Amino acid sequence: MKHVLENVESQFEMFQILNEDGKIVNEDDMPDLSDEDLKELMRRMVYTRILDQRSIALNRQGRLGFYAPTAGQEASQLGSQFALEQEDFILPGYRDVPQLIWQGLPLYQAFLFSKGHFHGNQFPENLHALSPQIIIGAQYVQAAGVALGIKKRGKKNVAITYTGDGGTSQGDFYEGINFAGAYKAPAIFIVQNNRFAISVPVEKQTNAKTLAQKSVAAGIEGIQVDGMDVLAVYAVTKDARDRAINGEGPTLIETLTYRFGPHTMSGDDPTRYRTEELDNEWAKKDPLVRFRKFLESKKLWSEEDENKVIEEAKDDIKKAIKQAEEQPKQKVTDLIGNMYEELPSNLKEQMEIYKEKESK
Repeated sequence: MKHVLENVESQFEMFQILNEDGKIVNEDDMPDLSDEDLKELMRRMVYTRILDQRSIALNRQGRLGFYAPTAGQEASQLGSQFALEQEDFILPGYRDVPQLIWQGLPLYQAFLFSKGHFHGNQFPENLHALSPQIIIGAQYVQAAGVALGIKKRGKKNVAITYTGDGGTSQGDFYEGINFAGAYKAPAIFIVQNNRFAISVPVEKQTNAKTLAQKSVAAGIEGIQVDGMDVLAVYAVTKDARDRAINGEGPTLIETLTYRFGPHTMSGDDPTRYRTEELDNEWAKKDPLVRFRKFLESKKLWSEEDENKVIEEAKDDIKKAIKQAEEQPKQKVTDLIGNMYEELPSNLKEQMEIYKEKESK
């Protein structure tokens, strides 16, 4: 029996294309991306790193509300999103706002979401997505349902969803992958294993050697990938999408990644549960540094290119936060009115009370 378990675990060895030095270690699986595609991937990662830095600063200034830092997870987030088509459906977690932005969510609306303003959730028509899920793992069940709907309509698209390593301890996680597997729904389930669910190390979340192997019980494909390698993440997501639209069912992708900052800006102190040695070890795997080295070796990226993106991001962020702050303030009647299509009697009474107050 021991040998059987060892064989299962050996199936989920980490998939990688670029090593920490930005050198190709897996030429056979190099994705078919043009030079312009490669540069665009780097542009998006640099832009998103600046967005993260500015969002943290805006949060500390009291100009943003809830915010979950993303630095360190750019390859996992953007490599997977880059493999999608516009008609694909995204069901993000609360750290996954960058995927929504690159799929078409205006930046100022992303800021409004953070500020708790209802307009932040009024997505453009061509953005097929739900608002970032706050309840841990709940999006996995929703993704199974959305994917089944896509299949029943005969569309060649997928539903993709994200959670962290902690999300795999939720019942919704297992229910979602099992349901999608049973009906061969075109779903891609991504677990961004950043090693700590808020403060609990992944070793205390599960006794499984990998999170990818949890796919076995659901009878679906599973793979563990280097989540700091944007090319590897893109390649496995593209393959999962191709399989899904060809009727081969869902895939569970575990991206081994790391968040450089706190879990959220709501008082979390990562120094209480992470060592400096571990932080330094993962800093050497920085997805931006790795991909930059690769592009520079191909003469596709320069300091000038990077500075241009940095200035573009800063300018966009400045305009977007101004636009967000100029939106009409959310009123209590807005909150009540957006909760139901038809208000129950108790909220009808409250609506009238607040309408009167707001008119004065």
